[in-house]
Formats: sequence, structure tokens, C-alpha cells
Amino acid sequence: MYRAPVSEISHVLKQVTRLGDIMAQEQAGDLSEDLLDAILEEAGKFASEEIAPLSRTGDAQGAVLGNGEVTMPDGWADLYRRWAEGGWNSLTGPSAFGGQDLPMSLQTAAFEMWNSGSLAFGIGPTLTIGAIEALNMHASEELKQVYLEKLVSGEWMGTMNLTEPQSGSDLNGLKSRAEPTGDGRYRIFGQKIFITYGEHDMTDNIVHLVLARLPDAPAGQRGISLFLVPKYLVSDEGQPGERNDVYCHSVEHKLGIHASPTCTMIFGDGKFGEEAGALGWLIGEENRGLACMFTMMNNARLLVGIQGVAVAESATQHARAYALDRRQGRAASYDGDGMAPIAHHPDVQRTLMTMSALTQAARCIAYSCAHALDQQAEEDGAGADWRDRAALLTPVAKAFSTDIGCEVASMGVQIHGGMGYIEETGAAQLLRDARIAPIYEGTNGIQAIDLVTRKLPLNNGQVIERYLIELESIADDVQASNRVEINSMANGLKRGLADLRGATQFLLDALKADEKQIALCGSTPYLRLFGLAAGAAYLAQSAMVAD
Repeated sequence: MYRAPVSEISHVLKQVTRLGDIMAQEQAGDLSEDLLDAILEEAGKFASEEIAPLSRTGDAQGAVLGNGEVTMPDGWADLYRRWAEGGWNSLTGPSAFGGQDLPMSLQTAAFEMWNSGSLAFGIGPTLTIGAIEALNMHASEELKQVYLEKLVSGEWMGTMNLTEPQSGSDLNGLKSRAEPTGDGRYRIFGQKIFITYGEHDMTDNIVHLVLARLPDAPAGQRGISLFLVPKYLVSDEGQPGERNDVYCHSVEHKLGIHASPTCTMIFGDGKFGEEAGALGWLIGEENRGLACMFTMMNNARLLVGIQGVAVAESATQHARAYALDRRQGRAASYDGDGMAPIAHHPDVQRTLMTMSALTQAARCIAYSCAHALDQQAEEDGAGADWRDRAALLTPVAKAFSTDIGCEVASMGVQIHGGMGYIEETGAAQLLRDARIAPIYEGTNGIQAIDLVTRKLPLNNGQVIERYLIELESIADDVQASNRVEINSMANGLKRGLADLRGATQFLLDALKADEKQIALCGSTPYLRLFGLAAGAAYLAQSAMVAD
């Protein structure tokens, strides 16, 4: 059974991302070390004792569609209600609408624990958090007043509706349309697929954020607008009223995350209401919807990255417990009677250590990305530097972490041997659940393209240069350490960072020479190198400040 690694999470937050220094300087609002520890302890307790026990039920039962309504697995609606009533949805929400205005890094840590308990549970609130951020940054004050408080509290949930049958990662082919009604509203028509939590019975309203085209909009992505389309229209009293003309047509049967309803949504075919067309409200400016949606997507990409960390942590704990219990053969390190627990066999030890190291490396990268997001509000030019750092790290936090989630979950199955391939141990579920994370919220191949073609050239390469210098300074500190177990890591770390610097320069030179195809061929291996080198540096930093 999963137990939240609160002390490890707290250590990375305080020491690796330096949240401890920021709290000491009273630059984290009302957040103190005592409050941080209390929040992490309670979050870990809820994840371990409330969410994790229902993960298997969710996997076995799944989300079921009947008569246009989705029923969640036994206990899930009540679980979500208790979670929302605990204030967990509002951690980073704006205080003007009932939020707690706490750092993104703290929320990221909490989301790791929710997702370790169950990826299928954790992905639902992820979309709501993104919807809150998009509305808070881009919506009119009227829309904020109607929707934000209920979304911040978790009383309502949000979704993100981008993908269509003919338009996935490339949104140029998007066909959903929006027709003005003349009174400030729009009628939305179209079909969206792969919509996470598009329909469910956990809240009494669902707020869909939908990309669609206005009449005479420019072709391609420049002609896409963003609309808010609620499942139920909101009454003057602020309560769900008349049913809007949007519904779930089908729920996908998937490899994993069975309890997360992945829906095909139909907007505006006349199923509900006297007039066809789902009523919606414009968010932001006309034909600028993609910019608004990217606010939501960038948030979701980090929180999907933390799903990779979360499933890796669960798989590591699961495998370690099994390896300590399962007995096979003799082992030199075991002096007991009979067969040794397989944890005493060197290859099993190597695998468990690899699982643990990769998990912690991915955690450090994801938390560092969240920390950069927190710091981007700084003044005197520092905020811009932190925004660039967050932009650089987001594709790595998403792609490296989710790749690691799959690899570590696969290692966990291997540790279990034949029993890992059998559902009753739970190792197989972790691997099945993990496999979606490198795909949704922008495939990892797209993240690699983004890293190489957009993020490396930022500020003429100065953003990546400053980051490399920072990592290299960690290696210098390791080399200067008077602790042998730390100092011995220096040469390997320096070689890895030298490889990262050399590959970075090669790709920047290729882009400057207009050899984009060459750069793209190396984008995925480069992202992997980036994650391994940066992760190793953070692990070394973590070791130096450990008690």
C-alpha cells in the first residue's frame, strides 16, 4: 500500500528548490515551515488513507456511461466530496474567490501524492486547476464572478476541449464553430474527443473550456477562440439551472486510468433546449483562444509531469515491499535460514536503486519547474528570468518525468516476476496507468520539439546558458566537498554536464544554420540527456544538504 514520502518531498521543496530560504526571508506570503509541513502531512495522510484504497476499485469498475450520464466507481463521488471539502482544490486559487494563494511548488507536491494514490483521480482536479488559471487571467469580471468561486472550491469541475477526430496535436484543422446570438453569447456546434472528465457524477456542474471558430475567422490557429460552456446554465442565484445543449456521446475503453472518464462530447445537436447550439461565453479576445488555452495547457503539462513522478514513486514502493517479502534462492548478503528475500540479490538491488534514483531525479526537475513558476512574479527583471526558466523546464518536467514513470513502473513489474504480469498484485495497473502520461497534454515528442526549437533559442541562447552554468556550479561544489561519498560523484557529473553542454551547442548551431531537420532528429535524445544530467545535478545537490 502507498505511503506518502512526506520527508523526501519536504526535503526537495525546502533544500533543492530553495523554498526553505524563501520562507525564511518571508517571501512566500503566509507560508512557513511549520505550515508547509502540516499541509504536506495532511495531504499525505489523505492520499495514503483515502485515495489509494479506492484505486483498485476504480480500475476494476471504471467509469460507466448509461442514458447519457456517467457513473463513477463505488466511493469515488464521496471521495471527491471529502477531498474538496478539505480545501485541497483551492491551494493556489486566487484569494478573491476563496483560494489560499499558496505556492505552485506546494500544490505540485500535493498533486504528486494525489496521483500516487490514483492517477485516475488526480487527473480530474488537474483540469479544474488549469481552468481556474485560464479564467482568472483571461475571462471577463462577469464570468469570474459567476464561475471562479465554485471552481476554486471544487464544487464544480472544469475540462479542456481541444481535440477533434481530424484535429489532434495540430489544431489547424479544428472545425467546431461558434455563432454569435447578438446578446453577448454564442451557440457552439461541434464534436470533441478524448475529453478527460467530460461527464461524471462527482459535481453538480461541469464547466467546459472549448476551442471553436467564429464566422469569418482567419484560417489556421490564428482563427481559434476560447469559450466557456457549462453543462448546466447558471441561474441568477448562482446555481445550476437549465441543461445546456452539450452531452457525452461515449466513454472510451482504455488501457489504464479506467476510473477517469475519457469522453466524446457533442455540442449543439439539439438534444437539449428548444434551440440547437450549446450556449457559451467568449474568454479573452476573439481569435486569440489558443493563447488563453495555453495558460491552461502549460499548467496541465507540469501536473501531468508530476503524474510520472507519482506513479514511479508508487511502483518503487510496491516493488520494494514485494522484494522484501518474496523469497527465492540463496544470497551472500542473507544470513537467515532458508531462501533469501529477493531484495538481497544484487540485480534486484540494482533495479530498486535505479527506480528510486530516477524517481527522485524527476521529482527534483518537476519541483524546480514549479518553483520557477512561483518566482516569475518577482520584480526588477528577475520575474522575466524566472518565466524563461519555467518555459525551459516545462517540456522537460512533462516529458522526462512521464517517460520515467513508464520505465519505473515496467521495472516494478520485472521485480514482481510472473506475479507482476498478473493483475492481483497491482503492479500491472501501475504500468497500464502510467502509459497515458507521455501521450496526453502534448506527446513527449512534441515536448522535445518545443524544447529544442523554441526554448533553447530563448534570448539568443542565454536562458539555457544560465541554466547550464547553475548546474555546473553544483558540480563544482560536489568536487570541492570534503565528504568522500559526495566528492566521488564529481567526475561523472561533470562528464554528464559536459555532454549536455556539447549537445546544446550542436543543436543551437544547427538551428542557426537553418538545419532544422538535423536539430529535430536529435530532439528526443537531447531531452533525455537534459533530464538525466539535470536530475543528477539535483540529486548531488540534495545529497550535499542532507542531514
